[in-house]
Amino acid sequence: MARSLPPLSALRAFEAAARHLSFTRAAEELGMTQAAISYQIKLLEERVGAPLFLRGRRQVSLTADGARFSAECTASFERLSAAYADLCGSSAGVLSISSVPTFASYWLARNLGSFQLEHPETAVQLTSTRRITDFEREPVDLAIRAGAGQWTGLTAHLLVAVDYTPMLSPLLAEKLGGMPVTASDLLRFPLVNTTHEWWDLWFSMMSVSQAGCDRRTGPTLGSQDLEAMAAIAGQGVSLLTPFFYRDEVAAGRLVQPFAPLYPIGRGYYFVYPTARRNVPKIRAFRNWILPHFSASSLAKA
Repeated sequence: MARSLPPLSALRAFEAAARHLSFTRAAEELGMTQAAISYQIKLLEERVGAPLFLRGRRQVSLTADGARFSAECTASFERLSAAYADLCGSSAGVLSISSVPTFASYWLARNLGSFQLEHPETAVQLTSTRRITDFEREPVDLAIRAGAGQWTGLTAHLLVAVDYTPMLSPLLAEKLGGMPVTASDLLRFPLVNTTHEWWDLWFSMMSVSQAGCDRRTGPTLGSQDLEAMAAIAGQGVSLLTPFFYRDEVAAGRLVQPFAPLYPIGRGYYFVYPTARRNVPKIRAFRNWILPHFSASSLAKA
């Protein structure tokens, strides 16, 4: 049975214009003129029998039909692109990874060498950033994100749960009269990010009342990697995820005085566009990284 499809040129013009919400940017991406983009979209609208864009003086927006069709077009082109890449070769090329700083510094940078040894034909580019990657507009293949694991259009594999517990430098403990024995002992220590809600939740889990306590405050920092550095430097006690600091504990730079971890319902996830799951270099990285973590790390689409 013959497929009913519009011209590929019209589909490409529409998908690019819908993704950018700009005929001009679509023309730049496809190496066409703005008039040619407009003409191709007009042909598509005539075939459909309904407008796909609302055209304003300075900008365009999608109609309801256009928005629905755009999502399907983009997903289809992504699948076609992935299939083409799979056809073209193995995992050769450049693998671009975007990672949140904590995971990049305390795990990925320390272990990427083994991936390179297994795949010498693939050049890895690792970027450490707190900014959320836009896979549609940036040349990034995969990312490590912190969050709840729900991102539209992405497959997310849980690697590490973000469970917090206090950690500190033994030098700080020595300076302030010894290592804390009970959770309430921490109230005599400077606490990094003391205003953060996780401190209150951890103390509550440990049945420590803070009523009437003047909690000592350390520096206020914006991310776990910086909080870990502050703790190692003896600036205060930080709530950290112990998984990342095994080397620091083994070397005596950090101590985890209490076993209980407070689960905050978030984690570090390995993510990539679902439509590109079979691209060889993404598949190779997935096959390498997942065995390093718990088998219970489930993929969420």
